[in-house]
Amino acid sequence: MYVDMEQQQQNSHVVLLPLPSQGHFTPMLSLAQLLCHAGIHVTFLITKHSHSLFTQRDALSARFPTLHFESIPDGLPPDHGRKFSALHEVGASLRSTIKPFLRELLISLTKKDDETSNDGSTRRRLPPLRCMVIDGIFMCFAIDVAEEVGIPIFALRTTSACSFWCYTCIPDLIQQGQLPFQDEDMDQPIRDIPGMESLLRRRDLPSFCKMPIDHPTFKFFVEEFEAITRVSALILNTFDDLESPILSHIATRFPKIYTLGPFHALLKSRIGNDLSSSASSLRHQDRRCMTWLDSQQLRSVIFVSFGSLVKLTRVQLLEFWHGLIDSGKPFLWVIRSDMLWNEQEAHATSVKLEVGTKEKGFIAEWVPQEEVLAHKAIGGFLTHSGWNSTIEGIWAGVPMLCWPQIADQPVNSRWVGEGWKIGLDMKDTCDRSTVEKMVRALMEEGDRSAQIFKSVDTFAKLARHAVNEDGSSYKNLEKLIEDVKKL
Repeated sequence: MYVDMEQQQQNSHVVLLPLPSQGHFTPMLSLAQLLCHAGIHVTFLITKHSHSLFTQRDALSARFPTLHFESIPDGLPPDHGRKFSALHEVGASLRSTIKPFLRELLISLTKKDDETSNDGSTRRRLPPLRCMVIDGIFMCFAIDVAEEVGIPIFALRTTSACSFWCYTCIPDLIQQGQLPFQDEDMDQPIRDIPGMESLLRRRDLPSFCKMPIDHPTFKFFVEEFEAITRVSALILNTFDDLESPILSHIATRFPKIYTLGPFHALLKSRIGNDLSSSASSLRHQDRRCMTWLDSQQLRSVIFVSFGSLVKLTRVQLLEFWHGLIDSGKPFLWVIRSDMLWNEQEAHATSVKLEVGTKEKGFIAEWVPQEEVLAHKAIGGFLTHSGWNSTIEGIWAGVPMLCWPQIADQPVNSRWVGEGWKIGLDMKDTCDRSTVEKMVRALMEEGDRSAQIFKSVDTFAKLARHAVNEDGSSYKNLEKLIEDVKKL
């Protein structure tokens, strides 16, 4: 199928390069669908490993004729776990493997007569490439390639604006002598991040800040922060009424910012509800949990999920289980088969918990989280405070109990508990008595739970307004589409 040449020249074409991890893949795919719905052609670069797990690509391509998937190697062997604990190995492999392929692809896509894919097969003729959107973490090596080819580059950061601003200020904290920490007092306040002067403590900074500044992981993140300042624009999965004061600080360092969140809600607002929430899932979802939820009372269930990357020890898992059982609240708990650090213990432990949970709850490997959070039976969300989960919880109006572990999660949980006051922060502890106490405090009637519910209800309404036609995220998407088409 060929597009008329005059029409072809009028269309825009964008390459999207996500980090191949569920929490990063999902928002980038939402952005791809929003752009395609506006008539923009999108080439979505996906690693061969993710390609093998992503079962919905054909359905999405059929739904969006201007959405094209290209699969590329990540340089890792098939049996590699591709886990967060192998951060440097995964990152180094992505850079060394994808960079040369990306250069060749970008050059080919800037040609008006391009008709062949990277493997030599014929592909539908595409409009010339106008720009590229990269994941703003791990994929900043693509900035060099885009500058070399002469393609404008935007960055999608899948974190909150608050945590992104913290990341951006890390070099300043080093210069001011606040990093590395000089002692073990993790409750020492951090007063030199503009907009958060009275909010953060050392324990609330991104997890790598607890490392020595010469640690490879620390150095890697600082390099990423410095690189991302070279992009033409920043795209964030947030909405103005949630993080406006911090967004004003970010605007002093970035020429253009597009706040389009919550992505999943904006997607439904623009396109409708005909697309399943499982469209971007790289894991099989156990939908039996929805039937179980249908049998539960209004706002009686606490939903427990620590995302796709966080790992627990067997002791931590059991402490959570005992705390949940002792709270007396029914619970829906996502326990991945790869969630324990010691994978040899995983199967036996999971079976033991499932047997002991039958009367109190439901355990699943993976669930349709957006649907779960929107279910009338859900009254609380015990979460790792990943940003996708946090903003989905805000949209659904569900109070949160936060147990952050890695990356931006400690910042998010502090804002949930003390900034926005839409939940409780259980940072750095998970003994059964604390879990029981915190679950009860979140779920049972009382002054504190009433205040939390009032706050989360307010932000849920603001989130809904943001994605309506007269809302900030809706208008910002229109502006992004307009700006891309002008490139």
